[in-house]
Amino acid sequence: MSTTLAKWDSSSRKWYILDAKGRPLGRVAAQAATILRGKHKPDFTPSVDCGDFVIIINAAEAVLTGDKLNQKYYRRHSGWVGGLKEVQYKRLMAERPELAMRLAVNGMLAKNSIGRESMRRLKIYQGEEHLHAAQKPTAWDAE
Repeated sequence: MSTTLAKWDSSSRKWYILDAKGRPLGRVAAQAATILRGKHKPDFTPSVDCGDFVIIINAAEAVLTGDKLNQKYYRRHSGWVGGLKEVQYKRLMAERPELAMRLAVNGMLAKNSIGRESMRRLKIYQGEEHLHAAQKPTAWDAE
């Protein structure tokens, strides 16, 4: 029995929709990262980008379990002294839920060129409407 390795040009990319309505943000992000990376395919190869496109809808209605809305912070630093900026997730989810979802998915992908290329295939929307009906996306069954 031989192992088949996928080539970069042999993979056909499909489009999937994930609905985040009422589901934990981390669970949706983990499923999106798996699809973006291509780990759901039988011919997954770690050194080849063979993932699919992902559309996440209803990102504003994703939930954070426990008391994470109050305890969790999004932090970034400008590099200067005193340049730490903190935003509580309660405010982040109210104002920019797409950013919260993007940060969660990005944290679950590889920190290399394959991870950066995978993030380009991620589309996130606050509500039900999305701009990719022409690609005929299929709904990903929530597990």
